[in-house]
Amino acid sequence: MTLWWIGNAILLLVVFPVVVVLLNRVLAAVERIRWAADDILADGGRLAGRLEPVPGLLATTDATVRQVAVGATRYAGSVATLLPSAPERGGNP
Repeated sequence: MTLWWIGNAILLLVVFPVVVVLLNRVLAAVERIRWAADDILADGGRLAGRLEPVPGLLATTDATVRQVAVGATRYAGSVATLLPSAPERGGNP
């Protein structure tokens, strides 16, 4: 019976405080994770609101690229007419 009381005292004085300390550390980490997740959610919502005009901007970019490609092709054709044609290479290097 005495050993039973010693075991109970050890349980109350050693094990429970250790469990409480460890539980507090785990709960503190969970709270930090929750705060970080809330921040991520809020920032993601703000970012999603700013991405609405992106399809329109991509369409504008595509149109600009097409115009540049037409101009570059015209320029390359003009330069090709100004340059003398290169002599054909024979089989001898």
